[in-house]
Amino acid sequence: MSQFLQIITVVHVISPQLFAIFAFATCGGYSGQLRVSVDCINKSDSNLSIAINFAYPFRLNRVEFDVPMCEGRRQERLYLIGDFSSSAEFFVTIAVFSFLYSLLATVVYIFFQNKYSENNRGPLIDFIVTVVFSFMWLVSSSAWAKGLSDVKAATDPDEVVLLMSACKVQTNKCSSVYGPRWSGLNTSVVFGYLNFVLWAGNIWFVFKETGWHKGGQSSTLST
Repeated sequence: MSQFLQIITVVHVISPQLFAIFAFATCGGYSGQLRVSVDCINKSDSNLSIAINFAYPFRLNRVEFDVPMCEGRRQERLYLIGDFSSSAEFFVTIAVFSFLYSLLATVVYIFFQNKYSENNRGPLIDFIVTVVFSFMWLVSSSAWAKGLSDVKAATDPDEVVLLMSACKVQTNKCSSVYGPRWSGLNTSVVFGYLNFVLWAGNIWFVFKETGWHKGGQSSTLST
């Protein structure tokens, strides 16, 4: 491998590392909050700022919050609906493992290039792993995009107030104070698909180092 091609290959390996970090940081580090209000006909029973906090891995059915029942001082404990941890954890797991593999590949390309190129085994393994990660990024990003859509629906304040018994009484007024901010999680989905594009693009660079490509070139030259 020429020095120029080696530099290009290293750059193409480092880029997925950065995007993988952004992907699992924006998803795995997320925490959100929504607030709703319950205005009872008896004002002393009201709570106009009920905070509901949730975070990665989005097991919303474990998120509990207390709300007034507008019956004296009585309160009821409720839970959000849904468990979306599988798609979120799958996405973050792929991000972490792709980062670790990219880090390992960078070390091999820089410090063990001779051993990597001396036979076809290293490039072949690299090629197969790159194809697998490309596919897994596509699957995990699509799954997480659907999971995020479900999380948004489950934490919509207008939907959450429907869970409250006090809000089913017309004389009480329930409303949304504010909803969660989604910019970070939206960004994680974008980075997920960008990682797919980067890994898919790297397939060609890795394929050129395999015996399949070099063997094809030799056959062409011999003819």
